[in-house]
Amino acid sequence: MTQRRMVVVGYHAAELVDIACVTSTLIMANAHGASPCYDVCLATPSGLPVTCGSGLTLQGQQALERLTGPLDTLLVSGGIGHEDAAANRVIVSHVRRLARESRRVASVCTGAAVLAAAGLLDGRRATTHWQFAHTLAARHPEVAVDARPIFIRDGNVTTAAGVTSALDVTLAFIEEDNGPALARQVARNLVTYLQRPGNQAQMSMFTEGPPPGDGLVKRVVDHVTGHPDADLSTTALAAGAGVSERHLTRLFLKHTGQTPGRFVRRARAEAAAHLLASTSLPMGAVAARCGFGTAEALRQAFVDLYGIPPSRYRLTQATALPSSFGDDPPSRPDQAPVAGPGSVAD
Repeated sequence: MTQRRMVVVGYHAAELVDIACVTSTLIMANAHGASPCYDVCLATPSGLPVTCGSGLTLQGQQALERLTGPLDTLLVSGGIGHEDAAANRVIVSHVRRLARESRRVASVCTGAAVLAAAGLLDGRRATTHWQFAHTLAARHPEVAVDARPIFIRDGNVTTAAGVTSALDVTLAFIEEDNGPALARQVARNLVTYLQRPGNQAQMSMFTEGPPPGDGLVKRVVDHVTGHPDADLSTTALAAGAGVSERHLTRLFLKHTGQTPGRFVRRARAEAAAHLLASTSLPMGAVAARCGFGTAEALRQAFVDLYGIPPSRYRLTQATALPSSFGDDPPSRPDQAPVAGPGSVAD
């Protein structure tokens, strides 16, 4: 089988993880496939070593200027040096040239800035790391920047949100090229999910920032995320907090940007995602444990948040899963919360 030529573009102050997630995953696919399927190289300006943002130095394997196609995939890494790279006419012009000779073009994180500078994102929907999305959109109004998904594929161009999303998009490429069996084997060896759906949100309420500054809101949030099975209607939450529904709603809008009802719905959907990825519980049981009255209510909330039904999400996380957690259910949401039937917040 002819090896697919996979070129990762690096530059000074590129992010080492952006590069390594791609190259290591592809090399692992070579190790576990029937035969090596990828020819992987790191291309740098003049083929010289580049010092990554972490301070470690990588040796370029090919000079970007001397590289010629056809290529299977051209992928531009991100990093704190992305602005200098996007302003470098040599890098941008050769990325533009090589893109014309590539079947597939991609970027990780702020590498999208280089693709945008090369005009490769014009008229396309694209993503980048959420911290830099506003800047990318302001500098390139011709690009439809969407900071929510972890990666977006528009035609033959794929942009990934940043850092570990490089792993997700590389696994997606491996599955596309070689089928799900190899992608699953690589994921298992990497001790990671098969792949997160591309339109999964970059930010989870469990990781997106510090707890709300208001003590009352923090207590309610902790209760919601720790007990998705409880009665989490706005009436019940307000009564438990000792305030009126109107006051609780005002506080939630100020400190979380959401009404209590919307916060609860999202918390329950995220709790369901954890269960879907880590257990083989039937869909009805997942719905019940996460406070949804029915599997259909779970499906609707899940599609609203993730853009795909829970059954499809579970398929992308395929692995050997336990059916239960034992006698003592975990209480933290990042440990797959266990819950019983409860009302769905409005």
